[in-house]
Amino acid sequence: MILFKIGFLSITIIDLIDILLVTWLFVKLYNYFKGTRAGQMLLGLIIILISSFVFRAIGMSGMSWIINQIQTVWVVAFVILFQPELRRLLIYVGTSWFFQRLFRVGNSNTIDSIVDAAMKLKQKGWGGIIILQRDTGLKNIKEKGTPVKAEVSSPLLISIFNPASPLHDGAVIIQNNIIESAQCILPLTESDMIDPDMGTRHRAALGISEETDVIAILISEEKKQVSVAINGSFKLNFDKLSLQRFLNENLFLSSGE
Repeated sequence: MILFKIGFLSITIIDLIDILLVTWLFVKLYNYFKGTRAGQMLLGLIIILISSFVFRAIGMSGMSWIINQIQTVWVVAFVILFQPELRRLLIYVGTSWFFQRLFRVGNSNTIDSIVDAAMKLKQKGWGGIIILQRDTGLKNIKEKGTPVKAEVSSPLLISIFNPASPLHDGAVIIQNNIIESAQCILPLTESDMIDPDMGTRHRAALGISEETDVIAILISEEKKQVSVAINGSFKLNFDKLSLQRFLNENLFLSSGE
C-alpha cells in the first residue's frame, strides 16, 4: 500500500520500516565505533551511501558510477584496516544477552580480592595489568605466559606484581576464580586516539580490550591510578567502591536477579 509519493518515488509502509531499520543500524554502529578511527571511516561510508542514493535519484549516472566505484573500494578498505574493531563487534553480536548474564567470571570473593589487590598496588606505586577473561578464549596468550593455576587472592596478586618478583612484567589472566597465567604478553593497540602520555601498559590493556571482550584492570605506577579498559576504551581513575561496583555490574547478576 502506497502511503505517499516524493516526486517519482512511491513510499510504502515497508519502505518506512526499511528506512527506520537501516537508520537504527547505522546509529548503533556509529555509537559502537564512536571515538575510534573506525567510527570516522564509518561516517565517511555513510556519506558515500547517501550520495550514491541522491545521485541515482536525480539521474546523474556519471556521478553514480564514480560513487559506486569508491564505495566498493571503501568497504574493502574498511574490512582490511579495521579487523580488530570488526572482530570485537562480531564477538559483541555473537554473544547473546542470555549467556552473558548466565555465565559470569568467578564469584564475589574473587571480586573483593581483585579490588583489594588493585588498591594496595596503587598505594605501593606498583604497576600491573589484571585481565578478567569472559567469553573470548585467550589460550594462545595464556600458553605463552607462566602457568599459575592458583585461586585468586589479594596477597598472591600483590606478590606477583612486586617489582622484585620475576613474574611482575606482563599481565595476569584470571578465568572464573583461578589465576591461570602470569607474565602474559598482550597485543598493543595501534589506535592513534590514545593519549600520548600513556605508556606500554596502557597500550597493552587497550589492545587486548579491542580484540576480545575481557575486562583489563590497569594499575599505573607513574600516575598511581586504577583504570579499566573494556570494549576498546578506557574508564579512568577508579576508587575502591567504584571499581567494586563496576566489576559486579559487568561480571555478576545483581542480588535482585
